[in-house]
Amino acid sequence: MLVHQQRWYVASMPPSPTSDRPTELLNAAERDLIRRELCVRFGRPPALAEGIFLRVWRSGPLAGQPKVPAAVQSMVDRGLMVVRAGSPHMARAHFTEEGLEALRWLAAQRRGLDPAQFAHVRQELGLGAPQADG
Repeated sequence: MLVHQQRWYVASMPPSPTSDRPTELLNAAERDLIRRELCVRFGRPPALAEGIFLRVWRSGPLAGQPKVPAAVQSMVDRGLMVVRAGSPHMARAHFTEEGLEALRWLAAQRRGLDPAQFAHVRQELGLGAPQADG
């Protein structure tokens, strides 16, 4: 009898108000790639305008073409990034306007981009520094 009541309770719960819209603009692999590529390295923060560095095939049938990671490819497929070859030895993936909006969404998430570690990204996106409590 108790099990029946629990099933009835779960079945009668109203749907959540956010069920009709996607909850995440970026999947876990994409968020991880963004955090790795946009963190400060060697004391210099990377600029969003520089894009994300991609390796290039050196030999074989794909020689000169960029090696596109799966996370970048999924963002390219959804129109969040474009891949541009700067030379036969270098390629970069750049964020589109939709991609910059996805980055703003990620920065607005509580666990998206750490405000201290990614302050340079927040500044470039026009979000400014987060307000301190107290």
